[in-house]
Amino acid sequence: MTKVFAVRTTIDLDAPPAEVWRVLTDTPAYPAWNPFILSVTGALTIGSTVTTRIRDAEGKERTFTPKVLVVDPNRELIWLSRVGFGGLFDGKHLFRLEELPGERTRLINDEEFRGIAVPFLHSMLRRTIEPQFAAMNTALAAQLNN
Repeated sequence: MTKVFAVRTTIDLDAPPAEVWRVLTDTPAYPAWNPFILSVTGALTIGSTVTTRIRDAEGKERTFTPKVLVVDPNRELIWLSRVGFGGLFDGKHLFRLEELPGERTRLINDEEFRGIAVPFLHSMLRRTIEPQFAAMNTALAAQLNN
């Protein structure tokens, strides 16, 4: 049986979806504002593999090579990282943009972790990754206001 753990965050942003999308997909600018995803290299196109470098809440940096699954401009970006052999530990990251009244956007920034290693990593993920999602959301809001 595959174990699942999800980190789910949302933030309402004072910008239309197209502007939020522009900042989210401007990956070369990530080092200047993003405290969680330090870099993304590679094309954000369906089927491509990108290299992401993240920093957890304890300051540890890790590199992953997720496959881009969905690129729906101004709406949704999803990638999937696999660690180890099949079924050990997968992370499916989703950025979903929902249009709100008044030229605003709700960002849903979440990741679903699956695999046999998840029960052993659950508390570490909650402690080290979940705060970084919130930090990224707050930094994104600040970046949109620059």
